Amino acid sequence: MIKQRKIELLAPAKNLECGIEAVNHGADAVYIGAPKFGARAAAVNSLEDIAALVEHAHLYNARIYVTVNTILKEEELKETERMIWELYRIGVDALIVQDMGITRLNLPPIPLHGSTQMDNRTPEKVRFLADAGFRQVVLARELSLQEIRGIHEACPDVPLEVFVHGALCVSYSGQCYVSQACFGRSANRGECAQFCRLPFSLVDADGKTIVRNKHLLSLKDLNQSEVLEELLDAGATSLKIEGRLKDVTYVKNVTAAYRRKLDAIFARRKEYARASSGTPCRFDFQPQLDKSFSRGFTHYFLQGRGGEITSFDTPKSLGEEMGTLKEQRGGYLTVAGVKPFHNGDGVCFLDEQGRLQGFRINRVDGNKLYPAGEVPRIKPRTRLYRNFDQEFERILTRKSSERKIGVCWELSDTSFGFSLTAADEDDNRVTLSFPYPKELARTPQVDNLRNQLGKLGNTPFEIAGYLSEDASGIRLNLSANWFLPASAVADWRRQVIDKLIAARRVTYRRELAVWKPTSHAFPATSLTYLGNVMNGAARSFYREHGLSSIAPAYEAQAVPDAVLMFCKHCLRFSMGWCPTYQKGHSPYREPYYLVGTDGKCFRLSFDCKNCQMKVIAHEEPL
Repeated sequence: MIKQRKIELLAPAKNLECGIEAVNHGADAVYIGAPKFGARAAAVNSLEDIAALVEHAHLYNARIYVTVNTILKEEELKETERMIWELYRIGVDALIVQDMGITRLNLPPIPLHGSTQMDNRTPEKVRFLADAGFRQVVLARELSLQEIRGIHEACPDVPLEVFVHGALCVSYSGQCYVSQACFGRSANRGECAQFCRLPFSLVDADGKTIVRNKHLLSLKDLNQSEVLEELLDAGATSLKIEGRLKDVTYVKNVTAAYRRKLDAIFARRKEYARASSGTPCRFDFQPQLDKSFSRGFTHYFLQGRGGEITSFDTPKSLGEEMGTLKEQRGGYLTVAGVKPFHNGDGVCFLDEQGRLQGFRINRVDGNKLYPAGEVPRIKPRTRLYRNFDQEFERILTRKSSERKIGVCWELSDTSFGFSLTAADEDDNRVTLSFPYPKELARTPQVDNLRNQLGKLGNTPFEIAGYLSEDASGIRLNLSANWFLPASAVADWRRQVIDKLIAARRVTYRRELAVWKPTSHAFPATSLTYLGNVMNGAARSFYREHGLSSIAPAYEAQAVPDAVLMFCKHCLRFSMGWCPTYQKGHSPYREPYYLVGTDGKCFRLSFDCKNCQMKVIAHEEPL
């Protein structure tokens, strides 16, 4: 028998509605912001909403993870402890955390996952976290397949969570301080100002402008939908979709797209299986990733350095490529393309200066587009994108999926009446007995009984023949052709289904983790500001694990001339000047500087040994 590895599709939720739809569209787990202290300050949720999401998810054996992944001030620790106990009491499955001070609190037996904000990119760091008690580790987005495989081989017992879709931070997560330095808004405190999406000019040491007002730190969005099997084979067990600030239509579309991809893999590769319950989801739409927000797609560094990862022209969504402009006449535009536009669609394009422009379609007549309002001036052969599909969004605003749990029935007669049994795909079984007089029917009852027991439309269940000795999923174990009114059978069906739902909630297997002090060595001898140590509990944790030199977090004490961003993205490589990969040579003199439209200046440093670009504040005028 093949030993199966459970694979988790992990979807984001900014609120209860998004969380419920993530589950309904196939997520095995959902991560959602806590009432406070999550790394997206704009995505917080009440305990009542999280409890409602837990109840819905657990019915399908899907898990709920809550983000408490900011670094914490001293005075916030007790409040965090109380909140964690409340989250545990409402049934949350795990917390995603960054601050090691949390491990020093009086914790309930709730699992902790190591956030990507911990900067998890080596086997040594992952092994350390697992030995400290962390049940799952979220890896850095910048890792290659080879690096993920190396971590898995070194730590085969540690579940590895890997990002597969959504927005990319240009700096290693947890190692970005530029928002704090420039705006007093800490990314490690959930208040990132999205500095990396701003326009900059690239200037050399002689003051020559190399590139003017481009989004030089803005990356495309991640899309690993075509390499999921490679990620599973490398050792990933949890596949994470980014997007806790995205709306519900994004969550529906992207979750559904990845669910279909994974189910197709599982059908071929029996060593992999989904981590939650339910027959394959049925969708009332065709999932298509380029119809949701994106800046264009990239595999990032999964297959090594190479390929275009940046979105220099715009940090906004381009969407779906539709074709090119053929000609412009009077009040309409003629398009050369193979995909149809709809009335109300949003269209965007890059003008001759490389700036993103757009318009809304008022009316479509074949390949003629009549814009709402003033007709934009567009150069022929300009590429057109649809960044809002009116028809697609309309479909997604209503109910768009069904997720059902397989169940079979057995109706039997007894000495005093009848019994009805329901058994589901997870081996939950409920039998209820009903006293009822026996009366022979004048006509055959088999079809009527099967019809009544099959009416499960408003429940989370559907008939599954594979669970029953009868291929129909409904076994009638009756000694005679008894007459049973449809109303009676419907009432029995409702009662048994209610009990089965209750049984699923009672038998839900919740993972527990009792936290014990550990003292194994941390894989470093000291911590700089990069350790993000904000409170005494975190300092105490690191001291117990062998560190004597522990600097405070940048947010607590700014460091002169500090590196504010550590980026795998490199502008020398983007320009074709990388001495390692391209054997290139720049015509400009280093150091290079990024200059914002507000005049702020940042020096670039290139660490070729570690293949990184560093961004450092530069106070002097150029």
